[in-house]
Amino acid sequence: MDHDVPALLVKVGRSPQNHGCLGALRSLGRAGVPVYALVEDRFTPCAVSRHLTGRFVVPTTGLEDPEALASTLAGIGREIGRRAVAVPTDDESAVLLAEHAERLAEWFLLPPVPPGLPRRLASKEGMRRICIEHGVPTPRAHAPADRAQLVAFARELRYPVVLKNLEAYTRVRSPVVGHTTVVHDEDELLTLIGSCEAPSVLMQEYIPPSEAEDWITHLYCGAHGTPEAVFTGYKVRSWPVRSGATTRAWAWANPPLARLAADLCRRIGYSGVADLDWRYDRRDGRYKLVDFNPRVGAQFRLFEDAHGVDVVRAMYLDLTGCRIPHAHQSYGRMFVVGQLDVLSAAIGAWQERRLPSAVLPRRGTERAWLSWDDPWPAVAESVRFGGTVARRVTRPLRPRQPA
Repeated sequence: MDHDVPALLVKVGRSPQNHGCLGALRSLGRAGVPVYALVEDRFTPCAVSRHLTGRFVVPTTGLEDPEALASTLAGIGREIGRRAVAVPTDDESAVLLAEHAERLAEWFLLPPVPPGLPRRLASKEGMRRICIEHGVPTPRAHAPADRAQLVAFARELRYPVVLKNLEAYTRVRSPVVGHTTVVHDEDELLTLIGSCEAPSVLMQEYIPPSEAEDWITHLYCGAHGTPEAVFTGYKVRSWPVRSGATTRAWAWANPPLARLAADLCRRIGYSGVADLDWRYDRRDGRYKLVDFNPRVGAQFRLFEDAHGVDVVRAMYLDLTGCRIPHAHQSYGRMFVVGQLDVLSAAIGAWQERRLPSAVLPRRGTERAWLSWDDPWPAVAESVRFGGTVARRVTRPLRPRQPA
């Protein structure tokens, strides 16, 4: 790697417990790359990592004017003093970097992705239309224009149904749901959306767990959508249970899925890192794309090849003009997100009335937070996690504010 070229981890919105950001920091930092990061405060897990070269405390909400955010990034680039590889760690930052690439090119090395493509892919409806255009299977879904359509589409798809916030930025500005949510009946649906007359959501067909398998692909594509690193894995658990972010996953060979993901990126000309979620539907034997995240995936450190190259290192090598060594994916690795996986395993076992699988520690496990060569992020995460639990437990005991 060209150690003279720094990297900047970019995020938009408040997500101090973003373990994908920490994974990117550790991956590049361990390779000797100077790594800078945007952080919410001085005590986030990323901010206390020993691999961090410098932090920029920029607490954003996602409500800011994108032009102002681009100006902030340009100022940070000037302060770093050298062109840096910009690493998007959430959908909003991926959209920001792509749509302002020409302005930011003076200070940052960016993949040559079409400017409007990350926004289309981060949009649940935009991604669905891309899948239809290119013949990629995806669950049946609708983006209702109003409350009446929402109810009608739910009846058409039949309960339970899945609700997702529709667009990048709307999920931080005016989210309808806090995360991907399974809705079981019409009363629950109407309670969830409240008085909103035009909910910004995608309603998706529910594929029951008994008929499904959850798979992930993480990749890096160079210019013109050329796949340079493609990895596949199997999702064991998530939080919230069966509908949220990955808390435990295996690196698992799946050549047909790898080809499906790589072919899609090549056809649409996608360039950059990406995290794709798939659901294998046993009812028709097809892998169905449920999410295309045009940025670093939170669990990307599950995957690396025999040379130790993951998607973030592949992007850094490519953008700095270095050769990407190609080798087979390393299999048998596992990725675990500490406390959240414990919660998912316990609640899933209670719901299914059986013991959880894959709970014992094993060699080859990559942990989201705990690392013996970089212990302070795990301490910072534990403090924040404990504070979150305490606030939720004591919420019913707090005095209500007068109306």
